[in-house]
Amino acid sequence: MGNITKKGSRDLVADSVKSPEDSSDTALHTKLYEAIIKDDCTTIKALLRNHPVNKPLTILARSTSYRLHLSQQTQSIIPIHLAAEYHKAPSLLCLLEHGADPEVRDTRGLTALHLMLLHWPITSTTWTKPGDRIQRILTDIQNNAVLCLRILCEHGARVNARVDNSNKHSPLHLAITYGTYPVLSILAQNGAQVNAINESSMTPLHMAADVLNKEMMETLIACGANVNCAVSSTGNTALKLAVCTASSKAGRLLAAGVSCIRVLLIHGAKVNAQDHEGQTALHEACFGGREAIINLLLEFEANVNILTKNAESPIYMYLQRSSNIRDVTLLARLLYHTYPLRLTNKQGILPAGIMLPEFHLLKETLINLSQKPLSLEDICKRNIRNVYGEKYKQHLKKLLPMKMWNSIYCCYDLAYLLK
Repeated sequence: MGNITKKGSRDLVADSVKSPEDSSDTALHTKLYEAIIKDDCTTIKALLRNHPVNKPLTILARSTSYRLHLSQQTQSIIPIHLAAEYHKAPSLLCLLEHGADPEVRDTRGLTALHLMLLHWPITSTTWTKPGDRIQRILTDIQNNAVLCLRILCEHGARVNARVDNSNKHSPLHLAITYGTYPVLSILAQNGAQVNAINESSMTPLHMAADVLNKEMMETLIACGANVNCAVSSTGNTALKLAVCTASSKAGRLLAAGVSCIRVLLIHGAKVNAQDHEGQTALHEACFGGREAIINLLLEFEANVNILTKNAESPIYMYLQRSSNIRDVTLLARLLYHTYPLRLTNKQGILPAGIMLPEFHLLKETLINLSQKPLSLEDICKRNIRNVYGEKYKQHLKKLLPMKMWNSIYCCYDLAYLLK
């Protein structure tokens, strides 16, 4: 968007020598442009007698107050693209009924459907009161956009047509990118492939999980998205991507993502799926050190003893960062599930965090623990904890004598370990 600059004297001279035919075309294009914007179907029908419906309109910048490209004096746009971009439902229907091709592409490789999604109205009504005039206006805008989408789908728009650029996004991928989750179910109902991959081998669910958009994730799963599909280049699943984003600094600060991770787990995400490096979601969560996520994964029976290709366990990842080590309660919880305790990777290198001088005593204690085999009794207790996990912890409490249950589910006391 931008202000339209005044034309210089040279432009005015150029205008003065335009042929009558050029002036006539300009006037026709301008009238058709304005009729589409105003949803004036009667005028559109009349003007289409003299203008091919799929031929671009070329509009002089000084001839209209509508959005134009900065630094350009003309705008070229195909009529159906104009109606789709501005969500003009009556104009869109009129053009389609008069032969407009929904699959014609602009110079960027975009169809009318792509343009509609790129310009989808973002209308949050959370700050308005019920029945508020602004809320009604925003609702009308959203409903009008949905109507346009349905019109396009009903008139043959290909809902799996890729954008002709390096990303190769499908309409569903575009909807995720631009946060237009209301369109997902409409596209899926009209045949959009919910597990389609883009140039990066990511499905729409991968993208929604990566940005922690719960509404989109739930909609995609309800439409049949495969929660365990892996990105071919990395092996990352939607669960791994969600955990990675939620465990980041921004995720911790915003306390975001736990509900998204739970949605995936409830709908069958494999908690112990490994990527191409052998990392699981728990490896990523342990490196991030966010307690709520680690506890959630453990609740769904995440295996604390899986090693990466470099022989790194989840607790190894946890011990990489000094900020994690200071949370002794969470460290104790991880130790409580881990056996055997492996403190080095394939190269024999200890985690960076415990190499700091302030953790010298802890490092020595953990090394001693890793070298000391557990008793048969302790091994049995660990096996029970890992097999039944947190999910059946309370169920076992009803079945076992209280003394035995307490013995199985008692936690390590790090104060004792550090003595």
